[in-house]
Amino acid sequence: MDFKGQKILWVLLMVFMPLSLFAQNKISGVLVDASNNEPLIGVAIYLEKDKGVGTITDFDGVFELPLSDGKYNLVFNYLGFIDQKRTVNVTGDVDLGQIKMESSSVGLSEVSVVASFATDRKTPVAISNIPAAVIQEKLGNQEFPEVLKSTPSVYATKGAGGFGDSRVNIRGFNTSNIGVLINGVPVNDMENGKVYFSNWAGLNDVTSVMQVQRGLGASKLAISSVGGTMNILTKSADAQEGGSFYAGMGNDGYMKTNFNVSTGLMENGWALTLMGGAVKGDGYINGTSFEGYNYFANITKVINENHRLSFQIFGAPQTHDQRGNMHLISTFENKNENLPFSNTAGAKFNSEAGIRNGEEYGGGYGYNFYHKPQASLNHFWTINGTTTLSTSVYASVSQGGGRRLRGDKSSEVDYNRTDHKFNSMEWRTGDGYIDFDKMIEHNKEINGQSDFIIGNSINSHEWYGLLSTLNTVVDNVNLTFGLDSRYYRGEHYEQVDDLLGGQYYLDDNSVNRPTNTALKEGDIYSFHNDMQVVRNGIFGQAEFVMDQWSAFVSAASSYQNIRRIDYIQYEPGNQVSDWANFVDWSAKAGANYNINDHHNVFINGGYFIRSPFVSFVFDGYTNDILDETQYEKVMTFEGGYGFQTRTVNVKLGYYRTAWKDQGLRRSIGDQSFSLLGLNSLHQGVEFEGTYKPSKNFTIRAMASIGDWKYTDDVRFQQFDDENNLIGEFNAFVKDVSVGNSAQTTAALGVDYRFLNGFNIGVDGNYFGRNFADFDPSTRTGEDSKGVDAWQIPDAYLIDMNAGYNFNIASLRARISGRVNNLFDTVYITDAQDGQNHDWQSSPVYYGFGRTYSLGLKVNF
Repeated sequence: MDFKGQKILWVLLMVFMPLSLFAQNKISGVLVDASNNEPLIGVAIYLEKDKGVGTITDFDGVFELPLSDGKYNLVFNYLGFIDQKRTVNVTGDVDLGQIKMESSSVGLSEVSVVASFATDRKTPVAISNIPAAVIQEKLGNQEFPEVLKSTPSVYATKGAGGFGDSRVNIRGFNTSNIGVLINGVPVNDMENGKVYFSNWAGLNDVTSVMQVQRGLGASKLAISSVGGTMNILTKSADAQEGGSFYAGMGNDGYMKTNFNVSTGLMENGWALTLMGGAVKGDGYINGTSFEGYNYFANITKVINENHRLSFQIFGAPQTHDQRGNMHLISTFENKNENLPFSNTAGAKFNSEAGIRNGEEYGGGYGYNFYHKPQASLNHFWTINGTTTLSTSVYASVSQGGGRRLRGDKSSEVDYNRTDHKFNSMEWRTGDGYIDFDKMIEHNKEINGQSDFIIGNSINSHEWYGLLSTLNTVVDNVNLTFGLDSRYYRGEHYEQVDDLLGGQYYLDDNSVNRPTNTALKEGDIYSFHNDMQVVRNGIFGQAEFVMDQWSAFVSAASSYQNIRRIDYIQYEPGNQVSDWANFVDWSAKAGANYNINDHHNVFINGGYFIRSPFVSFVFDGYTNDILDETQYEKVMTFEGGYGFQTRTVNVKLGYYRTAWKDQGLRRSIGDQSFSLLGLNSLHQGVEFEGTYKPSKNFTIRAMASIGDWKYTDDVRFQQFDDENNLIGEFNAFVKDVSVGNSAQTTAALGVDYRFLNGFNIGVDGNYFGRNFADFDPSTRTGEDSKGVDAWQIPDAYLIDMNAGYNFNIASLRARISGRVNNLFDTVYITDAQDGQNHDWQSSPVYYGFGRTYSLGLKVNF
């Protein structure tokens, strides 16, 4: 070899020799949750002085990091857990073994037990976990339930489009039949089971992890989990001193600020965490501006190693304008010949938007105000090494309601659902908005009784509860027993808020005042009633845990007492109804078998009977208890298969739920419908998978196919907007598809992370076989037999998010952004089946077009 060749060889050796030396060693280990030894997926491991050198854990919590000889300071970082640092001397391969990470929230593991948090490959139920990191990256300025839209059999939309008016369905069931738990405490309305997310507008800021349990789920309480359970664990007191500040912006004037400060767990055993925030915006839909605040406080005292006390309170006072009416596609497209004005707002048109003194003013069913704080005092007692007792005393006292337009002429403002035009254009502006200034001028001119007034429909409540859970382990059996007691009193009335320039208002519905009594602002009219619900329940579960399999049997029973108090229709001494008494019970069982480290199968089933919601206990809006009140009956079966390796995680499942004697209350426009004895069958298959071809690249996929139909015809009562009975009719709904919940869904998402702190994600969602919700009033004729509801066109949406972690001096910071509906796709999310069961006659809501948000968070 000549001298030139030797030089070339020497240069190549100098180049590649360091590469071989640098790559010959590796540091490895397993990251687990210290509370339960479950592997932590996606933990970031990097060099303290060079974040560009690092890796993340796989599905088994395992990591490998190649490094050359030397001394290194490693950082282990995972949202929701306390950072760990390790100094490692590398002279060869180093196995750090199992590394336990502690939660950054004091006592979160105890709360997860109370909340019946399910464990993958152990608890035999279908689950999907959404950690705080995903909520932070994927939510943006969307509504809280929308973070679930890539979850199998979940359909989440913005509903009418107002702030907090979003809704979510699981396996075709709405929130009345989905158990929503916050730290194990049920928050479904005790009268109708509904959950109004505007009352929990700040929940995404305090959530540590959310788990969706589809089907009967793992909760031991007697709750409304026909379709599933949304199990939300919030922050508790932070274990470390520090805090954060967030500022964000978005489309249509969206502005949000948020702060968080914590003392950390001090030497005296005390810890205090405070959080607060504000949000406001103009709203994407015309006439849906909003303003909200949220607060959170947790005070924790670690008395000793066996006792811990925690007090927590959070709430979200808010006001927001709403959209109360769906409209025909022709109206949104400005092609409805029945409307004498041009709709320049397109899909953003809102017929409940009004103008007053030149400013936005929401009309009847167009404005909402509410504040629903919840406080709890929790005691966690470790009795011995195998037995614990957790007790929570909680309270919620709410105040709020919604605007109503009343008066002798108020019906002239209404939208007529039969011919799809307004009853009169006299009280609207040239572009279709409600003209409140003209109403005020009219009331002043008549100089007496107001033909138009603004009233508030108030729905306030007091809610107190006790939840106590005893857990003990005997050999390989985990035994759980508990008590669930609740008291609820809801107050409902309409109150004069604004006479709109008039002198007084007349309403003769009350038997307790003389006719033609002049009502002033603050007076109650139309209706005034209270509903009292007392519920005491017990539950128990035995869970058997062996090396490869686990199984459980669970039972719950509750005794419920309901009575009604009416101050309008009845004279004193006769205003309180008798108590209506019901006994609910449920039984379920399941088993999981881990075939080996990669394969597992599970099965579960259950049966329960549930007392009807309170609106189906009484005859219409009277104190008379119905004789024919029926228990609702649910039988469900579910089976599934899982496959897991270090790079692949796949879940497959099948479910079948038969629901008998359902009670359904439905509001359409200014009328409501009460249906009893409705039967339905929900069945389907679900797939969920994640693939990590490399440490920085993640691919997620989901698909679900459901078949949800009503199985029998039903009889219903129809009421006007003041709860007066219009009549009783038959509705032909047999074989009609359950509506406003896409029965075929699919999602594909990719996330790529650069080790210097940058991440980017793209998510695609498909929604198909979404049917319009049936309208009982359009199915009274024989010609409706066997005719399915109109099927909404399929929708394909693409969302995108990106974020970057960096330092501002010694402070950690993150800037993040998200674009929803990237390609501005036009699509329909909700529809009410029309008279002809087709697109021409069916009112709809369109989904939002392209929206965006951008935010900066600084940790200190």
